[in-house]
Amino acid sequence: MAAVPASGRSGKAGAPGADLLAEYNRKRDFAKTAEPAGKRSKTGGNAFIVQKHAARRLHWDFRLDVDGVLKSWAVTRGPSADPDDKRLAVRTEDHPLSYGEFEGGIPKGEYGGGTVMLWDRGTWAPIAGKSAKDIEDGHLHFTLDGERMKGEWLLVRMKPRPGEKRENWLLRKVKDAHAQTGDALVEQGLTSVLTGRTMAEIEADKGGTHSLKGKKGDAFAQVMEKAASRNARHKNRSRKGAGKLPKFRPVQFATLVDTVPTGNLWMHEIKFDGYRALVAAAGGKVVVHTRSGLDWTDKFGPLAAHIAALDLPPCLIDGELIARGTDGNPDFSSLQAVLKRGKGSQGEDQPLEFHAFDLLELDGENLAAMPNIERKERLEALLADAVPPIFVADHVIGAGETLYDAMCGAGQEGIIAKRIDAPYRGRRTKDWVKVKCTRRQEFVIVGWAKSSAKGRPFSSLLLGQYEDKTLIYRGKVGTGFDAEGLADMATRLEKLARKTPPLSVDKAEARGASWVTPKLVAEVAFAELTGEGRVRHGSFLGLRIDKKARAVTPEKAQAPPRAEIAVKISNRERVIFPESGNSKGDLADYYAAVAPLMLPFVTNRPISLVRCPQGRAKKCFFQKHDSGTFGEHVHHVPIREKDGGAEDYLYLNDAEGLLSCVQMGTIEFHGWAARVDDVERPDRMIFDLDPDEGLDFKECIRAAGDIRARLADLGLVTFAMLSGGKGVHVVVPLKRGHDWDTHKDFARRFAEAMSLAEPDRYVATMSKARRKGRIFIDWLRNQRGATAVLPYSARSRDRAPVAVPVSWDELDGMKTAHPFSIGDAAELIRRSERLHGWGFAEQRLPEI
Repeated sequence: MAAVPASGRSGKAGAPGADLLAEYNRKRDFAKTAEPAGKRSKTGGNAFIVQKHAARRLHWDFRLDVDGVLKSWAVTRGPSADPDDKRLAVRTEDHPLSYGEFEGGIPKGEYGGGTVMLWDRGTWAPIAGKSAKDIEDGHLHFTLDGERMKGEWLLVRMKPRPGEKRENWLLRKVKDAHAQTGDALVEQGLTSVLTGRTMAEIEADKGGTHSLKGKKGDAFAQVMEKAASRNARHKNRSRKGAGKLPKFRPVQFATLVDTVPTGNLWMHEIKFDGYRALVAAAGGKVVVHTRSGLDWTDKFGPLAAHIAALDLPPCLIDGELIARGTDGNPDFSSLQAVLKRGKGSQGEDQPLEFHAFDLLELDGENLAAMPNIERKERLEALLADAVPPIFVADHVIGAGETLYDAMCGAGQEGIIAKRIDAPYRGRRTKDWVKVKCTRRQEFVIVGWAKSSAKGRPFSSLLLGQYEDKTLIYRGKVGTGFDAEGLADMATRLEKLARKTPPLSVDKAEARGASWVTPKLVAEVAFAELTGEGRVRHGSFLGLRIDKKARAVTPEKAQAPPRAEIAVKISNRERVIFPESGNSKGDLADYYAAVAPLMLPFVTNRPISLVRCPQGRAKKCFFQKHDSGTFGEHVHHVPIREKDGGAEDYLYLNDAEGLLSCVQMGTIEFHGWAARVDDVERPDRMIFDLDPDEGLDFKECIRAAGDIRARLADLGLVTFAMLSGGKGVHVVVPLKRGHDWDTHKDFARRFAEAMSLAEPDRYVATMSKARRKGRIFIDWLRNQRGATAVLPYSARSRDRAPVAVPVSWDELDGMKTAHPFSIGDAAELIRRSERLHGWGFAEQRLPEI
């Protein structure tokens, strides 16, 4: 990332000027490097590319096609789609357009020596009223349409410091529909958009079997890269999407309530004004089901194609199909207008969107019994690469009334509140409730009233609803129709005309009415239902062709269900943490508050507890078995022991279980790397970085980054967690399929290889003597029966610290491994909104 000399900068846009590629050519010996020689194109275009470049320092080269060359910036930490992140972008020399398809190795010793991956590509355009000439004024406001980078972006030149030679800019995402929190772009974009290879595969030898034993330095790196190559080939042989399409299953419905439920055991989502859809996908195969099980894939052809392009593993996703109105809100009438255009006709002016909010099945595994919040986390991870028009519905934990007020103020329909620890049930339940901003319900059309207005086929529709098996009259609706809607409705009514009313109605209401067989279902907004049960001030919204008339019953708002944790905590005043004075009651309140964050990592996983009944300063002990003293919310699973016998291990599946353990004196929760439904198949790997006393915590952060980079070379996504003690956990979520021997062997050899490669920094043995001045890479957490502290668990340490997931960006700024305590529950909940999908990824363990 050298400074940019005058010859490397463009002159006035569009002018011939000096040779813009002179500096590019001067720096390279084309007899040694495979990079293309610099020849300026006579005509430019609107392409952009990003190349991931592992040179002396890893960076991402961002390039825009301007004046027949690629204007270039080196982005030191890679682009971020988070508008709050401003990324340093150092201006470099212009590159030829032919560089846009370069991917491979630059020889060591040559300028930029290292591996280059084509990380993104697409087109760019200045926003209206701007142009590429703005670069020379030090700013550029533009849009990108790439495979990874999309939407509005800004490049702004920084004021140079005295004596500074290089030209520093900032690259920043503008807040729009393509913005996202965190650093998912670079964390999950691990393969080439040109060849699908990892960085390691681009550079690696294609040889056969290799061993890590005795390998150090470059030899170690080469073996890891070759392992990555074999893993990538294995992935290509077995596509993610290979497998059968999941079958339709009954969907869950929400109960109408009159107020928003309160407390942290509820997560709240926007209630979308559209069609419910259950999407089955497996690679390029996609079926879109209605809520009643009809196959409507043809009606939503372009949207199904977008889902197919994601190449998902076999999965069943619950969500809502919407179209937006002129005000930008989801609008049912607009959705109907899109559908009337027929198969494949959704246009750019009014595209359909799919907002996913639940995951019922994944790769043959039924997820329905998992807590709602864990299913949502898995959904976030599954659709991490999705781009509009595919979305994951956002949610907030607690704060439901704030969201409700915001939705009503924006003219939207309302919110859905879901109990965070509830399973998915294919029926209407009170674990899901809805609170509407306006009254609207479905009604069966039973007839129409004649109109005296010229050219209007009817003045109003007559409505009904079923109570038990009896159709009850509900009044009329006469507004909400446009000319096209009136004509369409008249045609439908004529086909269903009958002589007698299909329900009981008094003479005054029946006077002048024409009747139809009750098959059409209308969605109607209204002010209220009168004492006689009639619609008052109704407005027609559209037909519900996805619902049968017999299913239309009155929705009556109920009181919201209580979601209090039904576990009594005795001796709440007992001091558990003498240094800070925190009591048993404080600890219970902490776990009740963070249960929504913690349950995805605790549920249905064998656990061990650290119990300190008299407080952390007195006798504490591990416990993994139970004879039944913990109560009904703490469950047992028999697990085979080494001697061939079986013992009952503990596991939890709800917030009550957490609190039951706290009532019995539990402070810490530690979990297996497997689940109770298949304890012989681990699903996550953990490297616990344990620094020697006296080592600066910065060394621990640096070590975590090294492990992250090595595992990324193997195509593995990793996550960081502050342990609440001394170190950092590097967490590797995995797809189940391998056994414990394979799991343990990989972890051991990886840790040993790291210690062999840098013996002055790392050690892979527990020996205290050998750990002096080094970091112990504890791989022993990855053997059958071993446990690791779970995310958000409190620790039985001074001042009640907690184990906390962090993003890789956050980790860089941490001073210790225990910055949060049980008094920080509100802050942990707030910051968790930036961590959706943390700790979940569909990836297989590579072979080494």
